Amino acid sequence: MTAPQPPLLEARALTKSFGAVRALDGADFELRRGEIHALVGDNGAGKSTLIKVFSGVHLADGGTLAIDGVEVRFGSPHDAQAAGIETVYQDLALAGTLDAASNVFLGREILRGGALGRLRFVDRRVMRESVKAELQRLGTTIPALNSPVGSLSGGQRQAVAVARAAIWGRRVLIMDEPAAALAPQQAANVLKLMDKVRRDSNLGVIFISHTLAHVFDVADRVTVMRRGRAVLTAPIGAIDTDTLLRAMTGLDEYEEGADSTVHGVPEAGA
Repeated sequence: MTAPQPPLLEARALTKSFGAVRALDGADFELRRGEIHALVGDNGAGKSTLIKVFSGVHLADGGTLAIDGVEVRFGSPHDAQAAGIETVYQDLALAGTLDAASNVFLGREILRGGALGRLRFVDRRVMRESVKAELQRLGTTIPALNSPVGSLSGGQRQAVAVARAAIWGRRVLIMDEPAAALAPQQAANVLKLMDKVRRDSNLGVIFISHTLAHVFDVADRVTVMRRGRAVLTAPIGAIDTDTLLRAMTGLDEYEEGADSTVHGVPEAGA
């Protein structure tokens, strides 16, 4: 018998504090290749801190992080990118005055051949064609690749950000509230993009969302964060909205008479 394949990304007992605030308190998480794993929880539950550990923005105080069964330690976002992890944050981190190709290849520009390349001349045509091909592969287009991305619609800017992540991400794509503030049709298109990326590239996708309908539309599994921990992980077909809400709010804990404190500080109304 062959040994089971390790998770694509695995976190065990991660801790992270900011002064007296314990943002992660023994958080566990695992991501399989080719799956969309939703991460949900109320504000302050630890979701953002967890993905920032995965993306190299924060260094965990304790616990372990592994990729394909090999323990890693990211000291910077560059380290995470080198390991094949790309993140699309809610603000997209796009330069509004630059066109799509310049945004996708920002800091990783393709240089022209020969003497011009040695002089650091950028090959804008090749970059533009690469982005055009990636957008076509994702089944989307933007009206003018030469236009500043600041002139594009919210859905089109999301498409550029997803294309950037898909071009550079080899293992993991992290999507932080990708459909927030989008019209329903634009949001549906972004979810389709995310699903197509994981199917075509066999990436693992971590999907953060406050919109549970989107989670049920596209996720394979879901993890609920509360008080800096993962309190529930389940296949999406095995749970319902009520189960998620009860886990997010801690209602089951209170019904069982659990202590209603967060790291020693009483909650409001406790």
